[in-house]
Amino acid sequence: MSRLRVLALVVALVAAFLFAVAGPGTRLGLWDFRLGFTLLRWGAWLGMAGVVLALLALVVPASRRAGVLVPLFALALSAAVVYVPWSMVRRARSVPPIHDITTDVVDPPAFVDVLARRAGSPNSAVYGGDSIARQQQAAYPDVRTLELAIPPAQAFPRALEAAREMGWEIVAADTSAGRIEATATTRWFGFKDDVVVRIRPNGDGGGSRLDVRSVSRVGGSDVGANAERIRAYLRRLTSE
Repeated sequence: MSRLRVLALVVALVAAFLFAVAGPGTRLGLWDFRLGFTLLRWGAWLGMAGVVLALLALVVPASRRAGVLVPLFALALSAAVVYVPWSMVRRARSVPPIHDITTDVVDPPAFVDVLARRAGSPNSAVYGGDSIARQQQAAYPDVRTLELAIPPAQAFPRALEAAREMGWEIVAADTSAGRIEATATTRWFGFKDDVVVRIRPNGDGGGSRLDVRSVSRVGGSDVGANAERIRAYLRRLTSE
């Protein structure tokens, strides 16, 4: 096996290793999320190098004569490692750099019981006001208050069950206040995002208005995760 083929394979494997451990290591608390992102970037850079080396191994006659399976494997592995961070960056550039999303930008639901868990977090639980609201409405116009045809007393247990089905950790469920607070943990990096659900009468005495707010504890941009979480929750409620 030529040195070029070996080098392409080694670089691809190291890139894949860095990519594979970046998130789980952060989730397990082995290192800070900033180091996790750094490992992800190193993996992407090595992945790009692996793509180049694998392509060279496929076109250089001396290497090609030794067979194409190894360089093809290195090429596929390197390309996969590059694709995921690239898609994340592409997604981040397509959404506003915000991390606080709510169905009610005029009077967003407030956190109460979860505030102690957010102590020391870089991101505040205080809503950012008109600037954040305008960016959200431009990017996620579909994230709006959900009107339910049932009174709050019936809507609350339904909303609580849907929150549990989402896999969120329930922090508080105050029936008298019509407030549910929970924490959602992302699968790969284990980021903690806090969610509050507020249920009020809709004014006509027969229905409810349900609002949701999801806020990341760290990171300037949530890459659209909070909006998608709210959408998924509202879809679960309306599908029941």
